[in-house]
Amino acid sequence: MASDMERDEEEEESASEILRDRFRLSTISIVEAEGKKNGVQISEPIVACVSDLAFKYAQQLAKDLELFAQHAGRKSVNMEDVILSAHRNDHLAASLRSVSNDLKAKEPQSERKRKKNTRKEDKS
Repeated sequence: MASDMERDEEEEESASEILRDRFRLSTISIVEAEGKKNGVQISEPIVACVSDLAFKYAQQLAKDLELFAQHAGRKSVNMEDVILSAHRNDHLAASLRSVSNDLKAKEPQSERKRKKNTRKEDKS
């Protein structure tokens, strides 16, 4: 059983490393593209630094979101948790609220609401 647990931990660590590497590669691509777009050449150490900072920020954000959901008694993160995470940045919070409202407007009526409506119609 110990070997199964060790194997699971190794697989989780490996998946975590792959995710981290892909995140960093994406960040590096974005930094380089923004540099070119603005006519600025960014040195490799700065690109690596920005990439590492972005990854650390994303890790902390994920932890915060998980804690917000747990505090609310939920097992999964929802849009309100994401908006709450941006409470120190008014512009970002407003943008997130706008995106949330747009998504809610595009979302069809949920199954739960539909079932309630059909039950009322059945009783009539």
